[in-house]
Amino acid sequence: MSSKIKVLQVIPKLGYGGAETGCYDLAHYLSENNCQSFIATSGGELLKYIDKKKVKLIRLPVHSKNPILILLNSIMLIFIILFFNISIVHVRSRAPGWSCWIATRITRRKFVTTFHGTYNFNNSVKKFYNSVMVRSDLIIAGSNFIFSHINKNYPKYLNVKKKFLVIFRGINIDYFDSSTTTENDEDKLLKKWQLNVGKKIILMPGRLTSWKGQEIFIEALNLVNKELGYEKIYGIILGSNQGRDIYKKKLLRLVEQHRLINQIKFVEHCNNMPLAYKISDIVISASKEPEAFGRVAVEAQSMEKPIIASNIGGSIETIINDKTGFLFEAGNALSLSKKIIEVLQLGETTLKSMGIEARKNVTKRFNVEKMCFSTYSEYKKLLN
Repeated sequence: MSSKIKVLQVIPKLGYGGAETGCYDLAHYLSENNCQSFIATSGGELLKYIDKKKVKLIRLPVHSKNPILILLNSIMLIFIILFFNISIVHVRSRAPGWSCWIATRITRRKFVTTFHGTYNFNNSVKKFYNSVMVRSDLIIAGSNFIFSHINKNYPKYLNVKKKFLVIFRGINIDYFDSSTTTENDEDKLLKKWQLNVGKKIILMPGRLTSWKGQEIFIEALNLVNKELGYEKIYGIILGSNQGRDIYKKKLLRLVEQHRLINQIKFVEHCNNMPLAYKISDIVISASKEPEAFGRVAVEAQSMEKPIIASNIGGSIETIINDKTGFLFEAGNALSLSKKIIEVLQLGETTLKSMGIEARKNVTKRFNVEKMCFSTYSEYKKLLN
């Protein structure tokens, strides 16, 4: 059976986000397990890393929300499905979801969706648009939080005859491994970011958008400064503003207001995230809205770094509080500052022990191999 499985994954763009890296990892896993693997996408940075001998790439404008293009994409997907005799179509986003839904209904192929986020809706039309993600033969939720969110908000679209389950997203623990970086690389990054040795580095990765909580992070570091009474730390805000220039200016003004110009640095992008984690002493995830999964928290744990995250969403599931990381009251800068001070005062032995437990947690529950194996197993059940 496995040799006959042909899986087409459809994703708007193949960038560095959680949905995209999951698609990339699964595509290569399938090809290594006697399946034929296909990806349809409009482009993205990860394309250059795809092994063309293992995965067939198909370029389509599946990123577009234009109804005409959605319909045209569905027609193209019908031809692709029939030409390559695709067994399963797996989509991870709403606009291409509608194209795939139409194509799989016409070709009578199995349709799989992964619900990656709490898609916003403020009216019945938007909720209907989102509902394509629960109209599949197999609905995968990336966390228990997302599973509950779907049950609560989309009950009338759920079909009891269709399978609906949780498969936790996974990361590559061989890539996010503290032993893979060298002191020379670490020194180079410290120099590149103009960081002096001796100060504690507090890293906050994530694109610059208000719900990610960069303002809370800045406010918290200001409170840490007041409490400690001296400049003991660097704060690194790592992420692109993705065109949100007004928000970036707002953050810069806040940094100036608190006189943190010499302590808080903005970094647009880092090609080597394990290295960024390695040089850091604390990692922060300060989201004001629930993370569907919380990849930063998992990556930090895999790198054996203390993570402090908001006590909402996926972070509650990925972090064992006070054992593999710490949770603070979401949206509360004072709560975050207290946790930062608490971690700064922990001894090396405690931090080392916590780091070991954190990596064990990720290896056991959030390993990409486990995610891929679970998905592949569900594919086989679906076809049977």
